[in-house]
Amino acid sequence: MRDYLKRLLSTGAAYQAADILAKGFAVLLLPLYTAHVLPKGYGAYQSLLVAIVMASILLRIGLGEAFVRFYFTDKDEQRRARIARTVTAAVAWTTTVVALVALPFSGDLCQLLLGFRDAELMDCAILGMWAFTNLEMAYAQLRVDERARAYLYASMANVAMTIAFTVALVVFLDQQARGLLLGNFGASAVVVLALWAVLARAKRFSLRLRAHDLGAMLRFGVPTVPADASVYALQVVDRFYLFRVYNEGAAGLYSIALQLATVVFLFVRGFQYAWPPLAYSIQSDKEASRLYSLVTTYYVLATGAVVCAVALVGRWIVRLLAHPDYFGAYKALPWLALGWALYGLYPVLMVLAGRAGNTTRNFPATAAGLVVNVALILLLVPASGANLGIAGAGIALCGAYVAMLVVFHLLTRSLFRVDFEWPRLALLVAVFAAVAVSGELLLPTNGFGGLALRVLWFLWAPALLIATRFFSARELRGARELVRAARRRISQPAAP
Repeated sequence: MRDYLKRLLSTGAAYQAADILAKGFAVLLLPLYTAHVLPKGYGAYQSLLVAIVMASILLRIGLGEAFVRFYFTDKDEQRRARIARTVTAAVAWTTTVVALVALPFSGDLCQLLLGFRDAELMDCAILGMWAFTNLEMAYAQLRVDERARAYLYASMANVAMTIAFTVALVVFLDQQARGLLLGNFGASAVVVLALWAVLARAKRFSLRLRAHDLGAMLRFGVPTVPADASVYALQVVDRFYLFRVYNEGAAGLYSIALQLATVVFLFVRGFQYAWPPLAYSIQSDKEASRLYSLVTTYYVLATGAVVCAVALVGRWIVRLLAHPDYFGAYKALPWLALGWALYGLYPVLMVLAGRAGNTTRNFPATAAGLVVNVALILLLVPASGANLGIAGAGIALCGAYVAMLVVFHLLTRSLFRVDFEWPRLALLVAVFAAVAVSGELLLPTNGFGGLALRVLWFLWAPALLIATRFFSARELRGARELVRAARRRISQPAAP
């Protein structure tokens, strides 16, 4: 079991490293970007990012999920390579054809999505759709082989080019939202072409389609598309609602809160990338069941701690990293951090359905979450009258994720049995919620003294977990061993 956890941590760390660098620079550059891009422009940029990812989900037609599953059910390396070539070719052709068809209608599409015409802005979004979708498929090949170093190099190159392109376009050329989009996805397009060349040399990429392989993967993958689309719609309906119905400036503040909540999303993304290959690679159902349960507990422990910290010091994070015009973003920040943490549990349940070969139960759960999200946002953030503003949108998102996870668990528990550690999970939720809520109600909301008090208050969380005997004796011994091993590595002199 420990070996599996080490694999999850090592591959997840590699996938997180690039995201940490990318999101870290993105957050550090927020004062620069927000000084050159108005809230309305930032809201438009985030709305188009949403459209890009949604289009990518539809255009991949479930081939990403099917590729991972088929790859680990087939041990023949030649067939694995053939499967890899088939999925990348299918996505490359699909995205290229759709992009060429969409370009003549850029202005109309912009009017449809944003309520104003800007053909050049939509051209940048269409490039983003092509680059993002094909990059995801190329990265998937590196992840199934656990080629963490190659993934890291490609991601780092993407980060470096993105920063250079975006700063030049936004700061020096004053391209506003167009600069944000083109800087991001222009770099991704370059990395896609480079990875295609690398994969072609390894005989993992070509533009030739094999109908038999493609048909088998589509039969597995297509049923996942409605679920993936609806779970993503669940994530983003709030942004579109705020931008098109409620207030464009509020949409900009909400977008900044989302950006700052990436401190949680970084952990979630690394977990999402590392988890499916590991989960599907375990042959023993009994061993898999135990690992799934344990990983869920540790995931809630890690993300719960981060969400608790964000809830306590969110105001200071916004003051430090955003222009003063965006300070109101702090109201949504804790809820969006919690939302990302809840979203990270979705892959755990999705793997249960995938392991049983039944992907038709995903959609009812995600659809339920989407319905709850729409209902709550209309209730909490009506277009007129008293409302909770962007905080209400964040609360609606969290409520939707809870509904989705409850329904998904009820639908999948008969497919593959996992004895989740419910008492320990409940204790984690209770402790982190108590520390966060009590700190928010009792402690100062500004000044260095308030920050120091809240940082110290956070220490109640580990103290309470230890006092309530959350950690087993084996877990405490393992933690001490890890600390001693880390100290030995630090104290050892570097090799000449």
